[in-house]
Amino acid sequence: MKLDDLKNLDPKNPGQWPWIAKIISFLLVFAAIMIAAYMFLYQGQLEEKAKEERQEETLKNTFVEKKKLAVNLDAYKAQRAEIEQSFGALLKQLPTKSEMDALLIDINQAGLGRGLQFELFKPSPNENFTEFYAELPVNLKVTGNYHDLGAFASDVAKLPRIVLLNDLNVSNPRDGAPLTMEAVAKTYRYLDAEELAKQRKVTKDKAKGAAPAKGGGK
Repeated sequence: MKLDDLKNLDPKNPGQWPWIAKIISFLLVFAAIMIAAYMFLYQGQLEEKAKEERQEETLKNTFVEKKKLAVNLDAYKAQRAEIEQSFGALLKQLPTKSEMDALLIDINQAGLGRGLQFELFKPSPNENFTEFYAELPVNLKVTGNYHDLGAFASDVAKLPRIVLLNDLNVSNPRDGAPLTMEAVAKTYRYLDAEELAKQRKVTKDKAKGAAPAKGGGK
């Protein structure tokens, strides 16, 4: 069948077309119907099916994670109880507000007990507050021999309350003179009920202030 034969086909009388023209026309119409069906029917269904499959996979993963949590629930409870016990033990190492003066005296006595000379023992006038505790830095400057300075640092570490020596600097100003150790002793105390409430309010207010503004009202 030639191209001229196709041009001479009568579209109003397809029954008279050659068989090959009828077959080609049928295939073209069938292809057009399938494309239209895919565009208007199957495409949406296939996309919906893919969406449901993704959701099913997400639900399966969620189920597996929750199943793991359920299986290990007793272990998690035991771990939480252990953490709470450890946290309680740590809290007992933090002095209350009324015990801070006694703790500062203990630090001072630890140095004097080792024969050290205090050139500076200056607690900061301001405490650094967090949500649960307050930090009090104490600037220290003591002189003594190497052994006594080391023993003092060891004694401070063994105090029943938490005291950390930071920014240690040991120097020898001149030959034959005692060593000088400068440090910042940081000690911590637990906040009382009133202070806890205040710090939680401060934290909450900061969180609100950091939240992005909603809308763009005029």
